[in-house]
Amino acid sequence: MCGIAGWISFQRDLEGEGPVLRAMNDTMVCRGPDAEGSWLSRHAALGHRRLSVIDLEGGVQPMVAETDDGPVVLTYSGEAYNYTELRAELRRRGHEFRTASDTEVVLRGYLEWGPGVADRLNGMYALGIWDSRSERLVLLRDRLGIKPLHYHLTKDGVVFGSEAKTVLAHPLVEPVVDTDGFRELFGFVKTPGRSVWSNLREVRPGTVVTVDRGGVREHVYWTLEAKEHADDTETTVRRIRELLDDTVARQLVADVPQCVLLSGGLDSSALTALAGRHLAGQGKQARTFTVDFVQSEGFVADDLHDTQDAPFARDVVRHVGTVHQDIRLDHQQLADPAVRRAVVTARDLPFGFGEADNSLYLLFKAIREHSTVALSGESADEVFGGYPWFHIPAVQERPMFPWVTASSLDPSGHPTKLIDPELLLRTLDVPGYWAQRYADSVAAVPEVPGEDAHERRMREFCHVHLTSLLPMLLDRKDRMSMAVGLEVRVPFCDHRIVEYVYNTPWAMKTHDGREKSLLRAATADVLPRSVVERVKALYPRTQELRYVSALQAQVSELLAADHQAVGFFDGAALREAAHGAPEAVRRDARDAFERVLDLAVWLDVRRPVVKLT
Repeated sequence: MCGIAGWISFQRDLEGEGPVLRAMNDTMVCRGPDAEGSWLSRHAALGHRRLSVIDLEGGVQPMVAETDDGPVVLTYSGEAYNYTELRAELRRRGHEFRTASDTEVVLRGYLEWGPGVADRLNGMYALGIWDSRSERLVLLRDRLGIKPLHYHLTKDGVVFGSEAKTVLAHPLVEPVVDTDGFRELFGFVKTPGRSVWSNLREVRPGTVVTVDRGGVREHVYWTLEAKEHADDTETTVRRIRELLDDTVARQLVADVPQCVLLSGGLDSSALTALAGRHLAGQGKQARTFTVDFVQSEGFVADDLHDTQDAPFARDVVRHVGTVHQDIRLDHQQLADPAVRRAVVTARDLPFGFGEADNSLYLLFKAIREHSTVALSGESADEVFGGYPWFHIPAVQERPMFPWVTASSLDPSGHPTKLIDPELLLRTLDVPGYWAQRYADSVAAVPEVPGEDAHERRMREFCHVHLTSLLPMLLDRKDRMSMAVGLEVRVPFCDHRIVEYVYNTPWAMKTHDGREKSLLRAATADVLPRSVVERVKALYPRTQELRYVSALQAQVSELLAADHQAVGFFDGAALREAAHGAPEAVRRDARDAFERVLDLAVWLDVRRPVVKLT
């Protein structure tokens, strides 16, 4: 996994702009700690930071293919899991290879098929190709948007990079956040292609963007399509298992140590079991890691966390026979301001998931001491219908993003996260933003002839999760992992699995009367019974009251200093919660503590130019 950067200018000579490119590359040292590369020509400057995973000696970037009509240059981040098959096909077509890397396969694939190489890739990737033969830049992003890619259009070209901070490091790009940007920040919904920065865009998932002297063009090469599902339940379960076996095997290819993130839930346990079987066939053992928290008192179940992860993870470890390690975090680590600063800097955003981001960062940092690649169960809930709110009739009936309806951020009433209501409801009109975004999202959902109203509604549910929630979670997983140089792969995002399961009827997705019925049926034979029967639990969080006390103390400091971040919140409510008894702090107040602290760091680090109208 790597970081990419570039600057295309059709009206100036970039051969002497190495310092600018180096400044952009320097923002991605964590993404690519192993090597740095650059390539400069008259109208194109490409940069790269490398995390070596496949062909450690080869695969140096930017990679250049010399042709009779000029060089074609690639800067690439990601993995093409089908590179072995593609390389064999390209060899049959007359291509010769100097390395064993997937990078060279992607470059040679472009030489053979042009931007159409996108249709042939299976993996996670973001890349830029400068084709000097036609003076054209091609930006390409994977189908689900696993790898990030931002760009800024200049008067005579484009600046691009893996992360927003990479593009913002360019002197031509001003860090402006306007009203629409703040709607994105406060709305907890991801608009495809939009960035919180007013003059930055993201390459949409499944999209090719080309830039030449004639302008900018977008081509969508992949999107969710509605198709009639002809397979019965037994055949569907068998097909899902085949796809999972193939996907896990592909994503276990690496020349560096690798592991599986194990929570003890169905998703991660299924990956662990399948990875364990595959590696056992090679005479190897799977390695697993689980996050846990040091608690001064016993665990107390709540609506989102009925059970702790650790006991179920131990059942999987014994069942599969993995080399396992628990990563135990205490309240001081989670509340450490240096950790929060690292997390917010990595995410480029002030509103993430607070403590959950901090713990994920610390988990990945600990794992990186042992492994360079990790498999994660991210996206199984979106693909298979796993979240609790998928199965609540009152949420199903509401014409709104389900996770918004299910949360305390109720579009029809006063938000409960202590954000300043004047800002949220009048200046930003977040409820109106939600309504419009939801209407736009649902309008894009394809139809299947003859589908009844409930099936249509649940197709909409699945579609908006995959297009408006999953991108936020994938971005979080990418940023937290790459902040410590760990490559996290997400097998459930294999587009073949997503396409197939998306078109299965909701009745089939819940055929056993529970969430994720198809995934459970497809993997039950390799899992301990305890995990097969476990009820869905969300990502864990500490229940340690000393963590709440630490947040209160830090928020009190912001209030005393009258920090700019406080002005975005209901000051009186925030002050009351900050000075109350820790055991009396409600969940909405605790979430508000996380957000005001994150916002304060973001304002200090990124120093955005705020333009609210």
